[in-house]
Amino acid sequence: MHAELSLALSVVARMPILPRFVVAGRTDAGVHARGQVCHVDLPALAWAGMADNPVGRLNGLLPRDIRVNRAAIAADGFDARFSAQWRRYAYRVIDSAENLDPLMRNYVVTVSGPLDLVAMNEAGQALLGLKDFSAFCRRRDGATTVRDLRELHWFRNGPIVELRILADAFCHGMVRSIVGSLLPVGAGRRDISWPAELAAASVRDPMVNAADPAGLVLEEVGYPSDEEFGIQADATRRRRH
Repeated sequence: MHAELSLALSVVARMPILPRFVVAGRTDAGVHARGQVCHVDLPALAWAGMADNPVGRLNGLLPRDIRVNRAAIAADGFDARFSAQWRRYAYRVIDSAENLDPLMRNYVVTVSGPLDLVAMNEAGQALLGLKDFSAFCRRRDGATTVRDLRELHWFRNGPIVELRILADAFCHGMVRSIVGSLLPVGAGRRDISWPAELAAASVRDPMVNAADPAGLVLEEVGYPSDEEFGIQADATRRRRH
C-alpha cells in the first residue's frame, strides 16, 4: 500500500520525490486493513494544488484494492502512529467448510471441525491487561513488547467465527500468534490454560504457529481530541518495561 500511495500522491501533488507516509499500524504481508490511518508532510504549495479534490484525484490513480476515504490537514501535534490510543483488529474463521462463501475466500480462514467459543473466550481472558507479550511477538531490536490488551472476544457472526481484539498497540505478529494459540484450544487440542502459560513464559514457543494472515483485518484506529494529539504522542514514545 505504501508504495502505491506514495506514487499516486507524488503525481497528484507534482512532487519530484516520493513522499514518505507514516501509518498507524504496519501489517504483515497478506493482512488486510480498512481502518488504516496515515500522515504525510507536504509543502503548502503541494497541498494547495490538490486541496479541491484530494480523495478523488488519489483514488483515480490507485489500484482498485486501495481506497482513500478522507484527506485533510491534520491538527498540530498529530502523528498517525504515536498519537493513536488504540487499534482494533478482527480475525475471521469458518469452522464448517460447506458454509464458506466463495466471495469471502480471501478474507476468511477455514479450519477443520467446530470451534468451542466458550473455551476460546475463557482462555483469552487470561491475556487481558498490561503485559509483556514477548511470547507472541517477533522481537525487534530496541522495541518493547509490553502492550495493554483491552478487549478479546470471539463470537459467531452468521456462519463466521469472528474475533474482536483491541489494544493500545500490537507488536509484530502479536495478533496472529494469539489467534494461533487460541484456535487449538477451540479445537480441543490444548487446555484452556495453555495461552496464559505461554504468556507467563515470556519467550517465543515454537509450538505456536501464527495464524494465516488472510483472516486478519485492521478495522479501526482510535485517537484523542485534537488538543491531545501531542500529549498522546509523547506518552506513546516513552518506552515501557
